[in-house]
Amino acid sequence: MSTTTQTSPLPDDAPPGFAGSIVEWISDFGDVIVGYVAALGDFAMFVSSTSSWTFTRLPKRETLMPNFYQIGVLSLPVIALTGTFIGMVLAVQSYAQFRALHIETRLGGVINMSLVRELGPVLAATMLAGRVGGSMAAELGTMRVTEQIDALSSMGANPIHYLVVPRFLGCLVLIPTLTIMADFMGVVGGWFYSVLLLDIDSHHYWQHSQEMVGAFDVFSGIFKSLFFGAAIALISCHRGFHCAPGAEGVGRAATSAFVHSFVMILAIDLLLGIFLDSLYLVIWPEGASYL
Repeated sequence: MSTTTQTSPLPDDAPPGFAGSIVEWISDFGDVIVGYVAALGDFAMFVSSTSSWTFTRLPKRETLMPNFYQIGVLSLPVIALTGTFIGMVLAVQSYAQFRALHIETRLGGVINMSLVRELGPVLAATMLAGRVGGSMAAELGTMRVTEQIDALSSMGANPIHYLVVPRFLGCLVLIPTLTIMADFMGVVGGWFYSVLLLDIDSHHYWQHSQEMVGAFDVFSGIFKSLFFGAAIALISCHRGFHCAPGAEGVGRAATSAFVHSFVMILAIDLLLGIFLDSLYLVIWPEGASYL
């Protein structure tokens, strides 16, 4: 007569009852931590390899231009539309409070300050993380599933140099340019709604904008967008390179690329915001009232 032996997930010397549950929970928690550390190390190696190939040998023009077109030119409509609505929404949401304080003419300074320092770069990067990042993760994930990346390696080509570096350079160069477009369209949208629909004096609108928004504010937003673009490219390409098999794995890679990119955009924005505000106070202590 045969008997079935059921194995326990706990070690043989594990204490029973409540103590055994604690040991099991600690073991599961340790597995999670080890997994996160391994994933972080793998991502660090991926970033190191990408940086090495970027500064060692640039890709050919035939490889760069299609990626530049995909990332930059095809993203212009959605970025322009997003920037326009950001400026108009800021005007709608801020007008009632400014009218109650009888300082409607200062609306332009607040709208444009918010656009160029925070909302323009962050929301433009978020839109690009969804459009560009998800597309890169899905494309590279499909290539991983269909073994095209393995075929590149077997032919002697480095997949990171051929596939990742052009996308990385495209995001690094063009996302700041798209951020400038989003800022411009947001300024135009805010002016259009404030002056033509809310009947705010155009002269005072631009005068207060000029007083409150300086070159450092514009530089801050563009400087942040450089790091946003690098984060989107590296995270999305990494998720595509490590895509799980099957159509479900490709979908998860695209979703994971957007989620991780969005979280990283917010974290980078916080850290760089603290750094840039401190730098502003050091360089222009008399202008701290505008922060």
